Amino acid sequence: MVVTAYQERVYTLLTQIPKGKVASYASLSAALRSSPRAVGGALRRNPFAPEVPCHRVIQANGSIGGFKGEPQDAPSGVNRKMKLELLKSEGVEFDELGTLLDNRKWWNDFLV
Repeated sequence: MVVTAYQERVYTLLTQIPKGKVASYASLSAALRSSPRAVGGALRRNPFAPEVPCHRVIQANGSIGGFKGEPQDAPSGVNRKMKLELLKSEGVEFDELGTLLDNRKWWNDFLV
């Protein structure tokens, strides 16, 4: 799989998010001087998951967001459930609506 220079920059920042923490699409895009949609596109194509932890990126409002190219409200919900399980295994929990429970889990200290 070919990885673009932009995707490489996104994946490098993803590796900075510690286990047990989450960042937002917006915070990654701000660090990259890009857009949240562009970040989402790169995450959707992440060939290195879960070692490059795209599951640690959620929406800026604390909602779980999409996963593996599937929006958070996709009918099957399979990927959303997988993302929630991965994050829960790292100590990040969400309520029944898929909203982050502990705001101390946010992490935005990207080194660019």
